Amino acid sequence: MKDRLNIAMSAARRAGALILEFYEGDYDVRDKNQSGPHGAAHARSLRDADYDPVTSADRAADDGLRHDLRQAFPEYGWLSEETRDTPHRLTNKRVWVVDPIDGTKEFVEGIPNFVVSIGLIEKGIPILGVIHNPINKNTYTAINGGGIFFNGNQTTISDKTEFSQMSMLNSRSETRQGLWESYIPHFRKLIPIGSIALKLAMVAAHQTDMVASLKPKNEWDICAGHCLINEAGGALLTIDGKEITYNNPNTLISPGLVAGNKASVDKMVRLYSND
Repeated sequence: MKDRLNIAMSAARRAGALILEFYEGDYDVRDKNQSGPHGAAHARSLRDADYDPVTSADRAADDGLRHDLRQAFPEYGWLSEETRDTPHRLTNKRVWVVDPIDGTKEFVEGIPNFVVSIGLIEKGIPILGVIHNPINKNTYTAINGGGIFFNGNQTTISDKTEFSQMSMLNSRSETRQGLWESYIPHFRKLIPIGSIALKLAMVAAHQTDMVASLKPKNEWDICAGHCLINEAGGALLTIDGKEITYNNPNTLISPGLVAGNKASVDKMVRLYSND
């Protein structure tokens, strides 16, 4: 397993270096829901709109990751946000689940909360996770049964269970939409930042206490982070309390998710159900 982890870490860092060549520079960006590319300046003017951007940096990083990971393990399946999906992956025992830039909106806006996210699943279960921030070089890694490491140092998840003492990471867009208003009185602090993969990594590494989303996410958004949470001794469930598996025909995970230590996750599921 360590050889796969080392290869994934190297691939993430190479993709990160490539992304930095584009960061705050000149790149094409388009809304996945519309046609036609635009420049980075135009994209930044859309930061408050409901748009789903993809950039030339996403595509270049995806090409690099696909080359590195599939060259090393050609027998593994492939699922990435930026690669056209095919049903062939459904027959693979092991599948790479990748998001070349999780937090593309933040990338476009010049906010350094975006990451390269690489997960590996076996029979639907995450067994490897690498999340790498190209800006500050922070790297979170985990393999099944091996624990979680932040920049090479082993760590574990928060053991807090009283919401009034806990900080919750949540979505910037969900916060702008007012979806978290009813939860404010319950927590010590709600912290909206970009990239669900980064938020999961931060919770797994005990840099904060919990993370939740009130809207659906795709498998590539959370697969690597799910492995990190598991290896930190925590739990990740849908916000209504269901287990999450991967390499499904429909990659969308609904209605949202929550991650932290097991007791606090169960508590959040109950709070959501009663809201």
